[in-house]
Amino acid sequence: MLDEPKVSAKKIMRAVTDSEGAVRFDREEKPGVSNLLVIYSALTGREITSIEDEYAGRGYGDFKKGLAEVVVNEFEPVRERALELIADPAELDRVLAKNAERAASVAEKTLSDVYDRIGLLRRG
Repeated sequence: MLDEPKVSAKKIMRAVTDSEGAVRFDREEKPGVSNLLVIYSALTGREITSIEDEYAGRGYGDFKKGLAEVVVNEFEPVRERALELIADPAELDRVLAKNAERAASVAEKTLSDVYDRIGLLRRG
């Protein structure tokens, strides 16, 4: 996620597919392409069939370029924020402490619910 956008795009362009060249979902026969279609769908909210239709007859190069653009656009804000936090250790510590408190609160409630549902008494 912290890779430069060009590096991320290059990794996608080099992703393993097959020799057929058709962009279609088939987990058994085309696991590499199917995986890329799932990623594309998950990041865009589009149905896989819609993505297949868009790239019908266009080959893997166009498909991978489109996916690379989607991935870079989706993760660029995350990358920028992560790099900001890495550059400012005090802010990173503050964010981590704040989120640790939130996580502990959620975990406490969840644990309390579990104890209640299975009938155990809470310690201490």
